[in-house]
Amino acid sequence: MPELPEVEVVRRGLDRWTTGRTVAAAEVLHPRAVRRHLEGPADFAARVAGRTLLAPRRRGKYLWLPLSDAGPDAPPDTAMIAHLGMSGQLLVNEPGREPEKHLRVRFTFTDGGRDLRFVDQRTFGHLMLADLVPDALAPDAAPVPAPIAHIAADPLEAAFDEERFFRALRRRRTGIKRALLDQSLISGVGNIYADEALWRARLHWARPTETMTRAEAERVLTAAREVMAAALKAGGTSFDSLYVNVDGEGGYFERSLDAYGRRDEPCRRCGTPIRRDVFMNRSSFSCPTCQPRPRRARA
Repeated sequence: MPELPEVEVVRRGLDRWTTGRTVAAAEVLHPRAVRRHLEGPADFAARVAGRTLLAPRRRGKYLWLPLSDAGPDAPPDTAMIAHLGMSGQLLVNEPGREPEKHLRVRFTFTDGGRDLRFVDQRTFGHLMLADLVPDALAPDAAPVPAPIAHIAADPLEAAFDEERFFRALRRRRTGIKRALLDQSLISGVGNIYADEALWRARLHWARPTETMTRAEAERVLTAAREVMAAALKAGGTSFDSLYVNVDGEGGYFERSLDAYGRRDEPCRRCGTPIRRDVFMNRSSFSCPTCQPRPRRARA
């Protein structure tokens, strides 16, 4: 599933191609794509038509486009949330281009330029409309969609509170990787970048959070920010053709991964073969030498 860097790459692409444009029509080609919009596909299409897309925003893995009724300068009260799931793609293409095999929703614009397409092979992603509400994490900032108001700030946001993160971490009584994947504690970090951050911070994924020192927590945050910034520069991580940016291009950060997916390959620091462990029905990759398992480990 795309994590913060991949979603941010998509957000930047949408900002370049859709901000300030007015939707002429929305065509829902598969009802599952808007299944979270309880009023149904016809209502979704009707409510989007004629609205102007404002600058897209993101928190963690969630992306949304504020919608205005009165042009780009009017304050929005509604947003279209886009959750990419495992295979969702938001593509910008010429209107006459042949529809993609798994095209689910298409938006055309009043200027007649490139359209916006939601493509999703596995249909785990979705689009939905939601009211905007004040941001509890940053009251002076722009509002956020109500369904994601509970999600924690991500480590690249100005609203991220390191002290609050550290206090919550110490109260969790879980393993550090589970805590990093908890979107109510810190958003945007998934399996890939959790492994990468912990490798950089030299901490095992099962390290109990209640034993973490402030310095160790800061080390993990610094590592997470560094690895996600590096991934952003590389366009994200693409293991297959399912994650692409709005131009249909994949990222190449996979070549720079230090831990994730490198089972039995030598650690880039010490040469010890990287180990793979089963973790929450997924995998966790670490270096047995650089990241020794703690005595009081949590599964």
